[in-house]
Amino acid sequence: MAGEIIACIGAGRMGRGIAQCVAYAGHDIRLLDAKPRDAAAFEELKAQTLGEIEAGLAAIASLGAFDKAAIGEIMARVKVLPSDQASEALAQAAIVFEAVPETEAAKRDAFAVFDANADEGAALASTTSTMLSTHLAAFTQYPSRFLNAHWLNPAFLMPLVELSPADETADEALAAVRGFLESIGKVPITCKASPGYIVPRIQALAMNEAARLVEEGVASAEDVDKAVTYGFGLRFGVLGLLEFIDWGGGDILFYASNYLSDAFKDERFAPPAIISRNMEEGRIGLKTGAGFFDYEGMDVAAYRQKRMADFLRSLEASGLVRPPVLAGNS
Repeated sequence: MAGEIIACIGAGRMGRGIAQCVAYAGHDIRLLDAKPRDAAAFEELKAQTLGEIEAGLAAIASLGAFDKAAIGEIMARVKVLPSDQASEALAQAAIVFEAVPETEAAKRDAFAVFDANADEGAALASTTSTMLSTHLAAFTQYPSRFLNAHWLNPAFLMPLVELSPADETADEALAAVRGFLESIGKVPITCKASPGYIVPRIQALAMNEAARLVEEGVASAEDVDKAVTYGFGLRFGVLGLLEFIDWGGGDILFYASNYLSDAFKDERFAPPAIISRNMEEGRIGLKTGAGFFDYEGMDVAAYRQKRMADFLRSLEASGLVRPPVLAGNS
């Protein structure tokens, strides 16, 4: 899919991050300024936008990710156009990302630009982190071509993109955006239109609980963050949350959650109904052959060994693996 044309309405932080990803992957990217400006103000924005994208590439190259000599070729694929050149910016674009401020007025204006200028068949993908696709779909004349595509920051480094189609979204539009993202090295997932998507919803609970630990004097901010970095982060960089439940056993989570709920007298720790239902049905995880995932016919010993190898590589990357202390090297 190299060489496709991609457009983005909005040249702010997210638009610039998307441009960096798209151009790096070999595609032309056109950033359309969402605001009318006089010539001098636009030239200032353009210089700032291109400068930030180039600086981002240079920073990654300096870490050894790629040869900095390639930056010029990558930057040649990026164009920044003023708001009155929407037809040129969106012409022949297979996908148009919307990356304007999180207000309904800004979204409506951007969608109107898409409706008036995008090619027939082009997909429209909002990058909103707060609004639902089922709400935004009404802002365009072409809801079958619309969905949300929530990139995580920093866009160039974070592989995950949460795709959230509206009720009207055509399968072809979802497949086109998913396929493109996969082609540029991203990991798209699909979720229903729901407040917080997946990552922000889980993240909000974890961050609030970390703040409570400090507020309650349970531990210092430094030790809470060490616990997350060297415990939570390393563990769940290898095993997904639901996979970890199955790994240890859903029964452990069930009893631990009920204990915490009772100890704190707070229902926020209570296990959700699906955990209780899995307990009743004997879907405990690896030990029973099924949990959130089905392990029937799996070589569980080989699966555990692979996950342990993944965990070891994660520890090595973090500089946390040490050789054993033996008589000759103590």
